[in-house]
Amino acid sequence: MAADLAAVWEVALSDRVHTIEFEHGTTTGKRVISVDGKEILRRDWMFKLVGKETFTVGKAATKATINIDAVSGFAYEYTLEINGKSLKKYMENRSKTTSTWLLNLEGSDCRVVLEKDTMDVWCNGQNIETAGEFVDDGTETHFTLSEHLCCIKAVSSGTRRDGIIHTLIVDGTEVPECTE
Repeated sequence: MAADLAAVWEVALSDRVHTIEFEHGTTTGKRVISVDGKEILRRDWMFKLVGKETFTVGKAATKATINIDAVSGFAYEYTLEINGKSLKKYMENRSKTTSTWLLNLEGSDCRVVLEKDTMDVWCNGQNIETAGEFVDDGTETHFTLSEHLCCIKAVSSGTRRDGIIHTLIVDGTEVPECTE
């Protein structure tokens, strides 16, 4: 990255944690956006130094916007929006709509994400084929990760505020949920 690197954000989506880098040449108006080290947008010689750039991130083509605002003189503020929400709001909402687990299987790190609204399961960027079934105390979503039997159990917490509790079980062992 050049000396014009103005901002770097880490964005956790279902497929993976993405790194978004933004270069802003305040003398030339140059704007460069890179996602996971790959340049996806370049604008050279822009006369308008403020504004916004919209692009997509991840396999689900999630909408992202970088806002460029003048703060004072030649100082600028850069904010990232994901799906129309500030990154902070998006991540707060995401923690309510997804569950994430990090585990190591056969020496490989795995990031398993459950999208609670669709019950889609992702592992390291791949949407996993699952089989769901209703059981006495809730639901079970079954799938395999490299020969390991996995199950996400969904049971009621008994309180409205806590809602449904999702638990990942791999080969009979519960995996603790992580916060991103």
